[in-house]
Amino acid sequence: MRLLDWFNPERPMPDLPAHLLIVDDLPKNLQVLALLLDKAGYRVSMAMDGAQALAMVQAEPPDLILLDIMMAGMDGLEVCRRLKADEAFRDIPVIFLTAKAELEDLQEGFRLGAVDYVTKPFRGGELLARVATHVQLKRALERERDLRRSLEASLAQVRTLSGMLPICARCKKIRDDKGYWNQIETYIEAHSDVDFTHGICPECSRALYPEMGDPS
Repeated sequence: MRLLDWFNPERPMPDLPAHLLIVDDLPKNLQVLALLLDKAGYRVSMAMDGAQALAMVQAEPPDLILLDIMMAGMDGLEVCRRLKADEAFRDIPVIFLTAKAELEDLQEGFRLGAVDYVTKPFRGGELLARVATHVQLKRALERERDLRRSLEASLAQVRTLSGMLPICARCKKIRDDKGYWNQIETYIEAHSDVDFTHGICPECSRALYPEMGDPS
């Protein structure tokens, strides 16, 4: 099966349109890419140099960055290095836009944390497929992270004893929410991170073993 069969660029995005940032110092490249991605249903922002790109990421972090390697001033490698050094932005996927003559720079780009690259002149279908792949992967990872946080919060809530507990005045058993009566240590172990060790307090020791005297 072809890569494009997995990701249909013309298919509507399942969530809110992904926000893409294109960074290139050639206006023509920006216009061509922006038109292609806009038609595919993405929300597109554009930056013409590295400093502007970093400022735009600070103001509104995108879902993915298409980043030209060779730019005047701050090049794409330095932009990527600064992004990956910032914990707030290091998870934003970066796809490099590169000419064939710049392929030796890709090794450094991948070392810095880029996820993919597209060579110029690019093919529209290939670029859209790669963008769709990494946008969907990022969103899947975000959903997994949110689910993990939700489960951890729910588990913490379940394991926190709160409210009123029915307890027998004679045997000290506790009634759970299903109507079963449990030993107090059994109930607490099931609803907290506490483990019990068993011993005998001085009062009970005197009652059970009077011949042993006062253990204290």
